[in-house]
Amino acid sequence: MMEMIKLKPTFARKLNQAGFSPMHLALQNHRTHAVLRLLRFDEGLVRVKGREDLTPLHHVVQNENLNLLKKFLEVFPEAIEDMTVRDETVFHLSVKNDMFEAFQVLVGWLMRRWYESPRWEKELLSWPDIDGNTVLHIAAIRNRPRVVNVLLEHMRRDQINAKNLEGLTALDIQSQYPWNERQADKIIDMLSKAGGLSGSSSSLPNTSISSFHIESLKDKMSRSQKWATRPGQVRRVWYIRCVTHF
Repeated sequence: MMEMIKLKPTFARKLNQAGFSPMHLALQNHRTHAVLRLLRFDEGLVRVKGREDLTPLHHVVQNENLNLLKKFLEVFPEAIEDMTVRDETVFHLSVKNDMFEAFQVLVGWLMRRWYESPRWEKELLSWPDIDGNTVLHIAAIRNRPRVVNVLLEHMRRDQINAKNLEGLTALDIQSQYPWNERQADKIIDMLSKAGGLSGSSSSLPNTSISSFHIESLKDKMSRSQKWATRPGQVRRVWYIRCVTHF
């Protein structure tokens, strides 16, 4: 493998027909030695996106390979920013796959690196996936009080009360869909004490990012939307929205 990659370095990043790179395949087949050799050859292989934009870092999070997770974060910290095709972060994936230890490692690492990149803590722990769900929403959906407890230590009140595309906060989800009554009561209590509110509360704004996306999908466009889609206006409107968002 290494001889071929030395002769043709681009092969290390090439995807097969199934959408996997050599690093992805080495991980899937538990070839740790091959993974480490590839890593020494090119640390950037940690960020190669395969099928559904899953990277090798996403893979080790989903399978809770803690040793490789720590190694990947050590050699290429920026890999923590990579998202799947569904806008899921490594934090989403760890909670969705019930990998609490991996989640703890990620949060602990994020806190230690906060002084280098403060925006990571603010953005990654409250980032919405394609359905508008933050990691806190996912923890509520899956009834994971330990995850909720960790998140609440690092989130502002506005992040705790973020709404998904259905206009629901984490408190709404936990109140409406309690899979386990005892755990649900515990999570509701934690959220309430942290300032958690219902999405319909008058204390929260009526509009949200999600409502904008829903409105944009309606067949009938407003006059301003029709103007924005005229030739020459699309790029300008996109630029203004990006600047406003960031």
